[in-house]
Amino acid sequence: MTGTGGMIEAQDLAMCYPTGRLALDGASLTVAEGELVVVLGHNGSGKSTMLRCIAGLLRPTAGVVRVAGEELTRLNGRKLSRARMALGMIFQHAHLVRRRSVMANVLCGTLGQHRGLGTAFGMLPWSEADFAIECLDAVGLTAFARQRADTLSGGQAQRVAVARALAQRPRAMLADEPVASLDPEAAEEIMRLLRRLASKDGMPVLCVLHQPELARRYADRILGLRQGRTMFLEAANDITPGQITALYESQAA
Repeated sequence: MTGTGGMIEAQDLAMCYPTGRLALDGASLTVAEGELVVVLGHNGSGKSTMLRCIAGLLRPTAGVVRVAGEELTRLNGRKLSRARMALGMIFQHAHLVRRRSVMANVLCGTLGQHRGLGTAFGMLPWSEADFAIECLDAVGLTAFARQRADTLSGGQAQRVAVARALAQRPRAMLADEPVASLDPEAAEEIMRLLRRLASKDGMPVLCVLHQPELARRYADRILGLRQGRTMFLEAANDITPGQITALYESQAA
């Protein structure tokens, strides 16, 4: 199911939890530079587990994850932390520091590059302010730099979360249900932004979604997961309504 040479490569991933539940069963994919790949499936199909294994937040029971050619599944401790810096991560909720400015929240994304006594005590690397503005410009929010995060709409907050991830200087972007808590208009805005990051900036983007219609409009390829197994991995334009229906049939069926 996988090719070679992708910026993100996951091969034959299996994940069995201590309870005995098999969350992944041989799932594979690649994401190349400039490509947006969406993962679809039921709740409990293994989508988020796969993303977390690729991000190095979970260690799979079996299989291999490579990012920019480096095998994350063999790393531990500081080596894993350094390797994970290549991956920006966006979650369902923005998790901004509500009392701080938009600029301060974006600067938090640079902290991995500035570890020292000052940052350990909560100081931000304001020397990165110009770069933070560039990241805000990428998401269309430079005018909000001085605004408190708790004044933002849900869609604006999620765009700041994207800017914060970009401030990490990642080589690829992972998004775990980034539009699940947004209204349709804001969801479209976030998907357009992820599409632009892939198409214009050449950044590989791997995104978990619950909305097949968004996946078919914005993705290059779609991976369908069912009970931890790959049902299909095809170009978005080639996915049929029947495949989507089969993917979301009752797990008991």
